[in-house]
Amino acid sequence: MSKITTYDFIDSNKRKTIGLMALFPLSLAVVVYLSILLFSSLSAPYVETGTPGNHPSSLDIANQLAIYVLPIISAIAIVWVLISYFFGQNFIFSISGAAELTKNRAPELVRMVENVAMTAGLPMPKVYIIHDESLNAFATGRNPEHSYIALTKGLVDKLEKPELEGVIAHEMAHIGNRDISLMLIMVVGISFATVAANLLLRMGLGKSSNKKGGAIQLLLIALALALYAYGYLIAPLIKLATSRTREFQADATAALLTRNPEGLANALRKISKNSVVQTLRDKETMAAMCIESPLASDNHPSFFSKLSGLFATHPPIEDRIKALMAMDGHRS
Repeated sequence: MSKITTYDFIDSNKRKTIGLMALFPLSLAVVVYLSILLFSSLSAPYVETGTPGNHPSSLDIANQLAIYVLPIISAIAIVWVLISYFFGQNFIFSISGAAELTKNRAPELVRMVENVAMTAGLPMPKVYIIHDESLNAFATGRNPEHSYIALTKGLVDKLEKPELEGVIAHEMAHIGNRDISLMLIMVVGISFATVAANLLLRMGLGKSSNKKGGAIQLLLIALALALYAYGYLIAPLIKLATSRTREFQADATAALLTRNPEGLANALRKISKNSVVQTLRDKETMAAMCIESPLASDNHPSFFSKLSGLFATHPPIEDRIKALMAMDGHRS
């Protein structure tokens, strides 16, 4: 069996990104249709055709509604995916509270990023800082030419230079491996479901003065519940497309770039003790993007994460450290 190379990994991520861009609106359309079918089965006994006493089947009602609803939902979802791909980093920086750093404000840090980018043969990403005393970092963007690295203030202040360089190299590896585009679509694309659900639920809970308006409200509530189900039940399944091996791959690439596996291993030890970022502590979709989970809920695992770690966004940090130390000639 031939060994998987970095180029194979990059090609795989490109295919997954395209697949995820297609899967998001398609899976959303299926969930919405099922909600329409449920709504139709509840309303069918109260709907009559032109002939008195003749009630259409729930499937007929669902298909009639789907003709109008699905094209609108699908079109909005496709537009959202495109917006996510080209402008999603603005959404991510907004929820994380990250601010751009320039060479004038942080010359040593920016120079360190420049050096790692040069070693990796990649364009210089823009550097952002999150004003939080925790230790965490992430990279984002649609490609290496449009890439960004965000570091918490605690990470910059508390890590030694070789450790910080290792973290930057890890994030640079995600850029080079094209993990960033896959993560970008996943984070911002899936967030669409909860945003749309909140909007539809508010519309559905508004007052109605007639029977027809009440039926529309019921439909809006059904759609909102479907989108909530998508965001909290279906989205974790989509996360399986983002293999946890990407972290091992990024760790190994970082060790090769810096020629110092122990630097990143030491950084991971420190990060594991204080990785919860206040602005991201409840943003589950952001967890996979960070070098280590920023979620407060990891101390109280959800039902899904208890299923043998199936939906965990990161491999155990002990395993990552062990792999890095093996690269440095240590057995454990």
